[in-house]
Amino acid sequence: MKRGRLPLTALRSFEAAGRHLSFSKAAEELFVSQAAISRQIRELEIFLRRPLFERHHRRVELTDTGRRLLDQLVKSFDAIDTLLGELVATPAPSVVRVSVEPSLASMWLVPRLNRFRELRPDIDVSLEVDIRPIEFRSDQPELALRFSAHATSWPRSEAERLASTADSPVLSPALLASGPALEKPIDLGRYTLLHEENRQGWARWFEAAGVPADAVPARGPILADTSLSRQAALLGHGVALGDLLQIGEEIASGALIKPFDIDVASGAYWLVARSLRDLSEPAAAFADWLRSEFAESRRALEAQA
Repeated sequence: MKRGRLPLTALRSFEAAGRHLSFSKAAEELFVSQAAISRQIRELEIFLRRPLFERHHRRVELTDTGRRLLDQLVKSFDAIDTLLGELVATPAPSVVRVSVEPSLASMWLVPRLNRFRELRPDIDVSLEVDIRPIEFRSDQPELALRFSAHATSWPRSEAERLASTADSPVLSPALLASGPALEKPIDLGRYTLLHEENRQGWARWFEAAGVPADAVPARGPILADTSLSRQAALLGHGVALGDLLQIGEEIASGALIKPFDIDVASGAYWLVARSLRDLSEPAAAFADWLRSEFAESRRALEAQA
C-alpha cells in the first residue's frame, strides 16, 4: 500500500479506543468528540472491509483483526513516541520526574525527600501528584509510585513490590483520654469512625476482629484519602483506619495511638516504570533510594509489631 493512502487519523483513533476499550476515553485522550472517534473507526473498518470491534451495550471488544492491528499500532506509536522524545528538548539529565499518588506523596515521600537531596544534591526531583494510570510516554514521568490492593501488572510496564502494608485503628491520645475505654474491638463503636473512600475498610477490620456485622457502626464521615483521615485523627475528630506504613512515625512518636494489635492486610506499594533496567542515571539513583527508604519503613513497622 502506498504510504500516502495510510489513514493515519483513523489509525490513531482506533489505537486509543483499543487501548482503553472505550470510545469515550479515547475521545478524552485525543481531545475530540466521541462521535468523531466512532466515525474514524467506522471509516477504518470500511477501508479494511472487516470489523475491528464487537459492539455490545455500553462496552466494546476487539475482534481478532482488531487485536492484531492494535498490537502493531501500540508498538509502532510507542517507538515513534520514544524517538520523538529523544529528538525534542527534554529536561536536563539531572532532573527525575516521578508520578506519585496524593496521600503517599504528602504523608510518606515529601517528609523524606530532603534525605535524597542530601545524598544526591546534583539531582532535582520533580513530583507529579496523580492517581491515573500512567503509560510512560515521552511527555510523562519516568518513574511512578503506586498502591494496589492486589498484585497488579501495569500494561506495557514493569512493577517492583516495595512494601506491603496493613490497616489498623488509630486515634489521638487526647481523644482516648476523654472518650470511653477501649478494652475490646467492639468498644470502637462508641467512637466516631473515620472512613476512607467507603465503609468497606472498617467492615473488613471488624470482621477480622471477630465483631458481628450487625454490631458494626454504619455511620461516620467518609474522607477522600489516607492523608485526610490521618489529619482528622490527629485533630481528635474520630478513629481512623490507618495505613501503618504511612503513619508509622506518628505511632512511634505517640501522636497517634494504636489501641489493638489487630492488623488487616490492605495491599502493597509498587515502583513502576516502562523498564526498570533501562532507567536514566538520575531515575536509577532515585529508585535505589526509594528501595532503601521503603526497607527502612518496613523495619520500623516490624519493630512496632
